[in-house]
Amino acid sequence: MKRSIGAKLRGLGIAAAAVPVLLALYALALVPFTPAVDRVLQARNDRPSVLLAADGSLLATFRRGHREWIALDRVPKHVVQALVATEDHRFWEHRGIDWRRTFASVIYTLAGDRQGGSTITQQLARNFFPEAIGRAPTVTRKLKEMITAVKIERAYGKREILEAYLNTVSFHYNANGLEMAARTYFDKPAAELTLLEGATLVGMLKGTRAYNPVLNPERARERRNLVLAQMVRHGMLEAKSYERLRRQPLRIDFERQDLDLGPAPHFAEAVRRFLLDWGEALGYDLYADGLVVHSTLDPALQRLALQAVARQLDALQAVADVEWALPDARLLSTQSAPYRRMRARVEPFRHFWNARGELVDAFIRESPEYARLIEDGMSKDEALAQLRADGAFMAALRARKTRLEAGFVALDPRDGAVRAWVGARDFALDRYDHVQQARRQPGSTFKPFVYGAALEAGIDPARQFQDRPVAIRVAGGGVWRPGDAGGATGRMLTLEEALAQSRNTVTAQLVEEVGARRVAQFAQRMGVRESPLDAVPSLALGTSPVSLLEMASAYATIAAQGEYRAPRLVARIADREGRVLADFAPPAGERVLEPGIAAELTEMLRAAVERGTARGIRDVHGIAADVAGKTGTTQNNTDGWFVLMHPELVAGAWVGFNDPRVTLRSDHWGQGAHNALHVVGDFMRQAIAAGAIDAGAELPRREGAFVAALRRLGDGIRRLFGIDPR
Repeated sequence: MKRSIGAKLRGLGIAAAAVPVLLALYALALVPFTPAVDRVLQARNDRPSVLLAADGSLLATFRRGHREWIALDRVPKHVVQALVATEDHRFWEHRGIDWRRTFASVIYTLAGDRQGGSTITQQLARNFFPEAIGRAPTVTRKLKEMITAVKIERAYGKREILEAYLNTVSFHYNANGLEMAARTYFDKPAAELTLLEGATLVGMLKGTRAYNPVLNPERARERRNLVLAQMVRHGMLEAKSYERLRRQPLRIDFERQDLDLGPAPHFAEAVRRFLLDWGEALGYDLYADGLVVHSTLDPALQRLALQAVARQLDALQAVADVEWALPDARLLSTQSAPYRRMRARVEPFRHFWNARGELVDAFIRESPEYARLIEDGMSKDEALAQLRADGAFMAALRARKTRLEAGFVALDPRDGAVRAWVGARDFALDRYDHVQQARRQPGSTFKPFVYGAALEAGIDPARQFQDRPVAIRVAGGGVWRPGDAGGATGRMLTLEEALAQSRNTVTAQLVEEVGARRVAQFAQRMGVRESPLDAVPSLALGTSPVSLLEMASAYATIAAQGEYRAPRLVARIADREGRVLADFAPPAGERVLEPGIAAELTEMLRAAVERGTARGIRDVHGIAADVAGKTGTTQNNTDGWFVLMHPELVAGAWVGFNDPRVTLRSDHWGQGAHNALHVVGDFMRQAIAAGAIDAGAELPRREGAFVAALRRLGDGIRRLFGIDPR
């Protein structure tokens, strides 16, 4: 029995001894996967890159965070003392890792009191290399952080490490580094920070939101006093001074240092993502190498796009505020007649927000405020009840959830150049890009791909289909029964009439005959090349989510008589001396559709503007130019779409709420013809009036009867011999 116990103890001892050995071996294996540290101090010499518009004007500057580098010699001594006393009091002694603190944090964490053991150098490694090291609470992340810290200590002196840390740490509100933090919270340069001010900023490092002096002044004051107490403990401040200072108020002078967003921030962000990938492959640093990036964006068209989105969305928001019963709903007396009529029609829904109790409760539970209450130990029911009773919170939640958003893009179908890009109503409020990043169901704007696939399959555009109820069997034994508002009419409709009137029943008959897979392939060829398409019958009505940029690009292919060109955001990239590093010349068009079919499809979309769902382009906005387009609305009026083609410009818009559970409910304003169409119509009317595009330019016309007959004969012969008519 004793031998058995002894054997078990020896086994446990061997296992315990093996753990550090295995960790050491694993750490050695991770060394090649940790970042090089040669750029840590080079950041002070960074030369940011610039993004220029097509006319050479400045659109954006790409720098590594919103900061201004300050030399350590200019940082007040008491700020450095507060930092070392609070964050890493053995900083001057260790070589990157404080082993005593590390082992203590492990013991406390195992006992259930989770504590961090990171030194200032480890924090610098984590802040400077967030992608390479990561932030997940894993052993791998911690080992990478420790290895990188050791590498930093071997490469730099202690004062250099402190300088790099103070210039790269984040203080919330886009304030990176001590200099921007001092300007943000105290409206003064860092060199003038008092002891109390410096202690307040150092205290924020434990949690920039939890100890934010603007959001949580009392907690920030308590944390500041803890920093002062740590200075006393480590001999950097006299106890008598501490007693006097701890009673002082915060005295914040908040002055937010907002980024200079420029006229096209979402476009600039899309370009930035492209440049990071481009630079990584070729060894260029976007934030340090002073690149000069020439874009395709037209500042004049961008300005018109911003105006159209702001004007139309403000009016639509007023209607939404009435429908969702916001307390600050605005009068529409200054708006146009269509919006005044909309308001009258949505009055019956005034208390819809209060009627949707379960949905509102879900919104509350998903909020960060709810999560913080749960973290503080409150029960779920108590947290829900407290927030429900908080009038300010509920008003802010309702305003956030019922804020209408929009995306708008315009590109030149002749070369794919993006001319205007509005990713959201306000970049400061919503950085999510509704042009390229967002994926929403396109509704009836997808239907032209069904009709195009039908034309390719040889269906005569003059052939008539009955507008009747349809039942299509789908995989799994179910039946799909699409319908239209007002029900089936029983009328016989040509393809042009059916698309112009956006009849779901005829579109369903077409997809049943042509096949969903062929429709999906057609859409992908035309330009929907990033989003996966579910090849099921309902795809015909736009049930697979896509991006607005993809839809505009696909319509541009139609406008370009069947030649696809990928959207171009960048024209060329030069170095700081003006030498061209990359030239993104307009590519040759990729023939994906026969010109005759593109012309036939254009004629159908022209009919939608002349006498179909898009006639508001003529009736409301008075656009007389040769244009063609299609509206789209998804189930329950969740999304409104419109894409309009002109020979020199294709413009598309999406309107909706970020949360698809919040919908545009009423048909009188929730359809694409009543929201997104007005954004595009407003923009296009201004663009034509300004002479930015040629009002006399014409889209391709339908073939004459004789030419069409010859083409169909040729297609028939090719099919006879097994050749794809395309």
